[in-house]
Amino acid sequence: MRYFFHIAYQGQHYNGWQKQPGAISVQEVIEKALLKIFKTPIAIIGCGRTDAHVHASQFFFHADIQQEFEFDLAYRLNKALPQNIAIFDIFKMEGLPHARFDAVQRRYDYFIHTYKDPFLANQSSLYLESNLDLLSMKKAVSLLPIYKDYRAFCTQPNKYEHTICNVMEADLFMNAKGDRIRFHIASNRFLSKMIRILMGKLLRIGKGELSLDEFESLLINLETPKTLNPAHPTGLYLSKVTYPYLNLEPRTTFLTAMQGTDWKSI
Repeated sequence: MRYFFHIAYQGQHYNGWQKQPGAISVQEVIEKALLKIFKTPIAIIGCGRTDAHVHASQFFFHADIQQEFEFDLAYRLNKALPQNIAIFDIFKMEGLPHARFDAVQRRYDYFIHTYKDPFLANQSSLYLESNLDLLSMKKAVSLLPIYKDYRAFCTQPNKYEHTICNVMEADLFMNAKGDRIRFHIASNRFLSKMIRILMGKLLRIGKGELSLDEFESLLINLETPKTLNPAHPTGLYLSKVTYPYLNLEPRTTFLTAMQGTDWKSI
């Protein structure tokens, strides 16, 4: 029987979602917890591959569990998992839906604070830039839904069959004080480090190091720049994943609080 798991995690202590040799991953930690409960290995497939130290306020994975069980699996998993990984819901699914391939939209939010704050250190990226040209950054963001090929914003474009991404939403927000920034983007898919590379380019625009025309030329000419300079992983959240048959609001209130009511579009 196939099950979908609705979860969230803080990623600062993990080398991303994907299991890999010699590094701790969210996937590995969950699989070990399932092994402890069912006494047999259970492979899980995630809805994406978040980078090292990247968070997910909403994430899904699926698992095929042949063993019948009547206990509260979510409760047992939450007891077995560390506090930075939470299981919210478990759904028994008909057929063989796929957590990764069936997703039709993924939303990400990237948070920046421009002043040193120890309580934001693991939740938002620190850039001590008090005079960013936010209007130019906003103009660059508004270009994103117009273009479809993001080859120039990917670390390994040749590993993909294609680099087309249907960016459905893109916006830039700031808080009332003007010292925190949120970059929001939604697409059917994302390429390797694409959002962090985009954020890095936006910061260069804000600092006057990259012109709007130069940024747009990357979208038009599709030439990978010599230096990509992705933004820090801390501050990036996979914030929502949508399926044709499953469209849930994120259960964690943390990201909602981070977004708050005082954010306004620039």
